[in-house]
Amino acid sequence: MKKQLLFLLLFPIMTFAQDDLLAEIDSTVTNEKVESAFKGLKIINLESTKLAAKGDMYFIVAHRFGSIKDGFEGFYGLDNANTQIKFLYGLKDWLTVSGARSELAYDFSVKYRLQNQIKDGFPFTIVGFNSVAINNTLKESNYPKMNFENRLMYVTQVLVSRKFSDKLSLELAPTFFHENFVENDLQDNSQYAIGVGGRYKIASRWSVNVDYAAHLNRASGSIYKNPLSVGVDLETGGHVFQMHFTSSQGIHEAGYLGQTTGDWGKGDIFFGFNLARVF
Repeated sequence: MKKQLLFLLLFPIMTFAQDDLLAEIDSTVTNEKVESAFKGLKIINLESTKLAAKGDMYFIVAHRFGSIKDGFEGFYGLDNANTQIKFLYGLKDWLTVSGARSELAYDFSVKYRLQNQIKDGFPFTIVGFNSVAINNTLKESNYPKMNFENRLMYVTQVLVSRKFSDKLSLELAPTFFHENFVENDLQDNSQYAIGVGGRYKIASRWSVNVDYAAHLNRASGSIYKNPLSVGVDLETGGHVFQMHFTSSQGIHEAGYLGQTTGDWGKGDIFFGFNLARVF
């Protein structure tokens, strides 16, 4: 009898406590996705974790003038440019495909979301990226025994970003890439890099962007450098206009990761822009 009386007295308290606990759980655990950490599909050279929405078609023009180090003789880079034309399509909200062509390479890629950053939950957005490129710079006159396979270059990246606030977003990009042909006999065909990048919003439509990639197994004595890029994004309605200075004239992944020749310390840098229009 005493046990039954005690249960009747405690039952309302237990019920209220359970309701309070469930209410607290409902208020703190959500599946609200954090809005895209980056406005552009690329930070500058480095792919961002942003994907195209399902059904969206992008037309992208990426342009790198020649080195400003050439001075007036090369009209400060205007006489020696590299332009990439790219079409990009959102097959699914989580899956984007693209095809591009520049003077240096043909480039085909797929980008796919593995995990969203969740408000008050999972802290990162994780995206996979794979590309294959065909090197246009290898000439049969220089390499008469060259096969088509020698032109191929492959890139695999894991893009991990976090949006810390409405202003600040950062990204880390562990990278593996393979070139079927390398000019330096001391350089491994399979290569590794770690990319880092970030965006800081300075006004309603403007942000400052930076990205850098550290090559992890470059051969000693190589002429190539780690690419560093600094620029700004301007949001203008249906497109994002990116303007920047970079030490890489190459735009495709294997090109800027493994074949950057510019040097900020010597003023050997390239002015460029990325212009994306969505339909």
